[in-house]
Amino acid sequence: MDPGTLLARITDYASRPDPYPLYAELRAAGSVVPQEDGSLLVGGYHEVAALLHDPRLSADPRTRGLETAKPPFLRLDDPEHHRLRTLAMRPFGPPHTPHRVDGMRAEIDRITAELLEPFEAGGRFDLVDDFAYPLPVTVICRLLGVPREDEPLFRAWSDTLVASADVRPDAGQAPREEAEKARADMGGYLVGLAEQRRDQPTGDLLSAFVNEPDPGQRLTREELAETAVLLLIAGHETTVNLITNGVLTLLRHPEELDRLRRTPGLLPRAIEELLRYEPPVHMRERIPLADLTVAGTTLPKGSSVFLALASGNRDPRRFTDPDRFDPARPDNQHLGFGTGIHLCYGAPLARIEAHSALSALLPRLATAQLAEDPPPYRQNAMLRGPRHLPLTL
Repeated sequence: MDPGTLLARITDYASRPDPYPLYAELRAAGSVVPQEDGSLLVGGYHEVAALLHDPRLSADPRTRGLETAKPPFLRLDDPEHHRLRTLAMRPFGPPHTPHRVDGMRAEIDRITAELLEPFEAGGRFDLVDDFAYPLPVTVICRLLGVPREDEPLFRAWSDTLVASADVRPDAGQAPREEAEKARADMGGYLVGLAEQRRDQPTGDLLSAFVNEPDPGQRLTREELAETAVLLLIAGHETTVNLITNGVLTLLRHPEELDRLRRTPGLLPRAIEELLRYEPPVHMRERIPLADLTVAGTTLPKGSSVFLALASGNRDPRRFTDPDRFDPARPDNQHLGFGTGIHLCYGAPLARIEAHSALSALLPRLATAQLAEDPPPYRQNAMLRGPRHLPLTL
């Protein structure tokens, strides 16, 4: 087939259950493959990794002059990105707050156990709706310091925001308008909650943001709202897909599932392999700030460059037998959380949540079967994962 149609074929919903043959076609076609729509597709591990570290590629959609609203720091460039990410990280992780996320392990285990109680009754269980979806929302609420009675508000806002990322191309403006309202309502709520804790800290993340002692290290109201919402959305989608793709992969590889049940100490390495083999994020878009040449192909200034992380993770130039799921794989420097300055902000939390979830699920999966294979997938090709994963017990 025409390599110039690869992006269209990869993002076609019909390819969602198994895009990997198309990624193999991409790598065979070259390091950089121009597409019919003028974009460029990059699928080799070394090329993707190098471009994610290249400051001449921008993550900011405003570089095209088509948008004026300031995006969250996930889609900003340095130095603006570095400033906001650093301020957000001060109360979230090392070096300033090294124990906040790690200190949540016991709480995450408790939330996991509560959500899995219905699993014991047998019957039918949707892993997404009943477990993988509510787990990260609940964890983020506890991390931010949202009162438990208000957690249903976050579930509703999260539902709307996640659905907007999953709309069909012909769905119109309504879902996006609903998402903007949900984003604004959530941001307003979080700022209001944070203000209640100014000078009255309660030990949570919102308290830490508003009670930062150094005025030069404080987020503005707008930055606080955007950062808190970003924590929910970015961390939520990544974790849902990591857990759901992980369970689907283990049920498709019963011999490896049995191996992990017998050797649970392998689980941390297995999670890294799941991030390589079935990553939660498949592509990232970048925009060249000047004409660049990569492997003899020009990336024109202002063009759309799609970096296929999932393709790089299956590149035989980097990984031995890359299409084999190997929970004990050595030297697994995958692209599951990206790399470079935009390395996933919430990766440590996602790993802890995945470990808690899979540790609790492993003994239960011995009696579980997939009700559908392949399961129904989300529309979104960039954040690829099942919309439902029905299991029978």
